[in-house]
Amino acid sequence: MATNPATRPEGKRIPHLIAGEWRQSSCDSWIDVTDPATQDVLCQAPNTTPDEMEQAIASAKAAFKTWKDVPTPERARMMLRYQALLKEHHDELGEILAKETGKTFADAKGDVWRGIEVVEQACNISTSMMGEAAEQIANGIDTRTITEPLGVCTAITPFNFPAMIPLWFFPLAIACGNTFVLKPSEQDPMTPNRLAELFLEAGFPPDVLQVVHGGKEQVDVLLAHEDVKAVSFVGSVPVAHYIYRTATQNLKRCQAFAGAKNHMVVMPDAPKQQTIDNLVGSAVGAAGQRCMANSVAVLVGEAR
Repeated sequence: MATNPATRPEGKRIPHLIAGEWRQSSCDSWIDVTDPATQDVLCQAPNTTPDEMEQAIASAKAAFKTWKDVPTPERARMMLRYQALLKEHHDELGEILAKETGKTFADAKGDVWRGIEVVEQACNISTSMMGEAAEQIANGIDTRTITEPLGVCTAITPFNFPAMIPLWFFPLAIACGNTFVLKPSEQDPMTPNRLAELFLEAGFPPDVLQVVHGGKEQVDVLLAHEDVKAVSFVGSVPVAHYIYRTATQNLKRCQAFAGAKNHMVVMPDAPKQQTIDNLVGSAVGAAGQRCMANSVAVLVGEAR
């Protein structure tokens, strides 16, 4: 159970989660987390030290030895409890998120809710883990495929959706029997910390999820470490190239989601008001800070 809640950081310095404990970092440098509306410093996030990074990865690796053998239904029951806790604390999470991102409360709650929907999928992951079998593919030969967890996985997540995007990754990976090291954005780390607190409260083993903080230095440790088997990233195109190149050079599985040029095609028979609402909502929702924000409208024929 967390002893230093993200919503009440001790001395405004938030902890990281290593080996099931909320620990204050021994780092020499801290990152200011500001309220975008007032520029007041809400808290400070640590630059997790190399030794602390090593402890986090080692803890996740040790936990994998037993977590991978926990029956899938038991993992699903824990995930159901986690989903219930996220729903119970939906408003609280929205308040934390709105404070450190500058989103409206409604937008912040939407961020959280979209993450909860992914946790719902993690609760039913067993249907996606079924293998395949084929009989008599050659004389007297049958084949069978099975799905197995990889080991320690990690995600490097951005500032614009500090609830939804972490929840894209660690619940699904953990439900499949992996363990996880999360490196959230240093711009809004309180929301991911609170997500991790509720995760522990749901009854998961304490070492299954680690949360570390910082920037490129901490990311490079994760990308290079031989015990990290898979990397997920969401962010800018240049950083996505760097993450993918570095991770794959170190023989890791990697998925890197970057920005795109998004087009909206408006056909002549499109309802005018609905189209305008969708154009504006897509372009400026979340202050335009999302990879799916519409930046080009293609008006066809009379739609112009």
